[in-house]
Amino acid sequence: MFKKEEALKLLHSKMQNQNLRRHCYAVAAVMKALAKRFAENEEVWEIVGLLHDGDYEETKATPEFHTLKMAQWLKEKKGVDKVITDAILTHNYVHTGQNPPKNKMEWALYCCDELTGLIVAVTLVKPDKKLSSVSVESILNKWKSLSFAAGVDRKQIEECENKLGIPLQDFIQIALTAMQSISADLGL
Repeated sequence: MFKKEEALKLLHSKMQNQNLRRHCYAVAAVMKALAKRFAENEEVWEIVGLLHDGDYEETKATPEFHTLKMAQWLKEKKGVDKVITDAILTHNYVHTGQNPPKNKMEWALYCCDELTGLIVAVTLVKPDKKLSSVSVESILNKWKSLSFAAGVDRKQIEECENKLGIPLQDFIQIALTAMQSISADLGL
């Protein structure tokens, strides 16, 4: 079976930008926390989070190919469960028009990806720029200001209620706690 260490090695070989790597670490931590909540395979969900944007540096100019490269790379590896590749492919269905999310893992990735960016943005406006200074309330206060982190698709995050059965405030708390647990890896 494909392990987290192998996923990290693949990510680091394909992605050099430290901030992009940190984004992948954040999504991985949140995915792992969500897997725990649903009593699912935490390592599989974490790997999906780690690799969801792993081909971004190679495909940023051609978003329609984003995730397709990673799926190709994963097919060349031994022991990669199809659920990992399928989940990663759903991450870009907005651009590819293929593979819409259909299960909890895929919807979790869809919802938490944008949220990690919002949490980082809230952290960076704190005087100490530390995740430990961020609260759910501070995130919700910025949530209402659509000009703050304007690129964050709040409707995508809100799907956590319909698709995962998790109230928005709880979803934010899960993500924030997960990211705080790896704050050193995130440089925050």
